[in-house]
Amino acid sequence: MDRKVVDSILGLRERHRFSKGLFEWAGFHSKCIEYKNVERAAGNSSWNFSKLFHYAIEGIVSFTIVPLRIATFVGILTALAAFIYMGITIIQTLLFGNSVSGYTSTISLILFFGGIHCIFLGIIGEYLGRIFNEVKHRPHYFIREHIESRVRTFEFKK
Repeated sequence: MDRKVVDSILGLRERHRFSKGLFEWAGFHSKCIEYKNVERAAGNSSWNFSKLFHYAIEGIVSFTIVPLRIATFVGILTALAAFIYMGITIIQTLLFGNSVSGYTSTISLILFFGGIHCIFLGIIGEYLGRIFNEVKHRPHYFIREHIESRVRTFEFKK
């Protein structure tokens, strides 16, 4: 890594640093170096499935608020499905005289209000995600190179 990249990343005031994401996020030019993977001569890796899973979660949580948005969409879909189900049940009862058992209306209401709760949790999650991104104090951009500006003066002839 170039010294500018290292200084830029070290200047971030985050406590939980997902380094692979930060290297890409910094936006400096990078090159791919191909290498041949060689089996270990001795010992086993300390990375097991559990550690890799937690590392993946750390990467997701550090750089995206998509899981919070998923909660909102799941809530919308659940509430919409429950609302449609209640509508179908009411139409069947009114038009065809089908009797509605108690569990149908109970499940419909539970699903509907559960969906509404998920929607509001998703909205609260959106706010928390924005607060989370703000408290990181990441700069909007890094200046890769600074060029002295030369001011030219022009004379206007009359």
